[in-house]
Amino acid sequence: MSERKPGHLFGTSEAAPVAHGGDLEAARALFPGAPEPWIDLSTGINPVPYPWPAPDASLWQRLPSAADERALRAAAAAAYGVADPACVVPAPGTQILIETLPRLLAPTSVAVVGPTYAEHAAAWIRGGHAVRAVAGLAEAAGAMVAVVVNPNNPDGSVHATGDLLALARDLAGRGGFLVVDEAFCDLEPAESLGAHLVPGLVVLRSFGKTYGLAGLRLGFALALPEAARAIAAALGPWAVSGPALAIGRAALADRDWLSRTAAERAADAGRLDRMLGRAGCTLVGGTSLFRLARCPDAPALFRRLGEAGIFVRRFAERPDLLRFGLPAGKDQWCRLSRILKPAASAPLGQGEDEGCA
Repeated sequence: MSERKPGHLFGTSEAAPVAHGGDLEAARALFPGAPEPWIDLSTGINPVPYPWPAPDASLWQRLPSAADERALRAAAAAAYGVADPACVVPAPGTQILIETLPRLLAPTSVAVVGPTYAEHAAAWIRGGHAVRAVAGLAEAAGAMVAVVVNPNNPDGSVHATGDLLALARDLAGRGGFLVVDEAFCDLEPAESLGAHLVPGLVVLRSFGKTYGLAGLRLGFALALPEAARAIAAALGPWAVSGPALAIGRAALADRDWLSRTAAERAADAGRLDRMLGRAGCTLVGGTSLFRLARCPDAPALFRRLGEAGIFVRRFAERPDLLRFGLPAGKDQWCRLSRILKPAASAPLGQGEDEGCA
């Protein structure tokens, strides 16, 4: 979440370091007496990972083949509704794509719709571009490049497909393009733009968040073939490891797992909403993998959670907000319930947390 306010013009030479979730070293430094193991709720990574198949040993011993990459691109195209696998660019995570895109064109004007994932603005700044944070699509229309996270991180807000496509076409008509980061789209009812690729549109898809395999480092850019070729060329050969190609192909083809996971994580998100509500917090938004809440005395709640070995995401520019990922199982749910319970404005009622006293 950016610390810059909409309408602020970022500099064009350097970007401030971006704080990320998942930094348990920082958590341990903040709360050295906290019990182990930590429960890391500071990310939006699926806590129930895909049961990946063990890659064939040969994949560790040889360079990834063109056939391996073609197979993954075909699986990703089918999963994301892309008509032509030539429109799919595999990459070692979406972060490298966020870093690569600003290097593909000369310095220009960039609008980032936010507040949102701060690495987007930071990457364009590092690329020498003039970056402006804006509050909506209408304000982004004057730039040559616009960046939208859809669903947005951290509030889960969604833009209509027609509005995004209209903006992409407008930008393309002036030689620009639209970047739509769909990192949290897989488990949501929101429509992906993968099936609607037009000139001037680049869609980013994350693999690790949905499939709970962030350490695998796999992501995709979706764009019409000419733009896809330019992105792939910038990444260079063998951008994705052989084991990642194989695991990604298997997971993306498993549509039954994805359907079950979407239902299960949505139920978990509802459970977390009710738990936060009993603690006096108000839901601001989110996705099936994280929830953003406004909590009374959020800094004190952050400390209480941290002292109990539970790490959530806070925001320096919005100290009233906390973002919660999903616990991984009964023990984690119960630990979270016990810490939230003292802050509740009403006693726990009958329900899913009865066994956590």
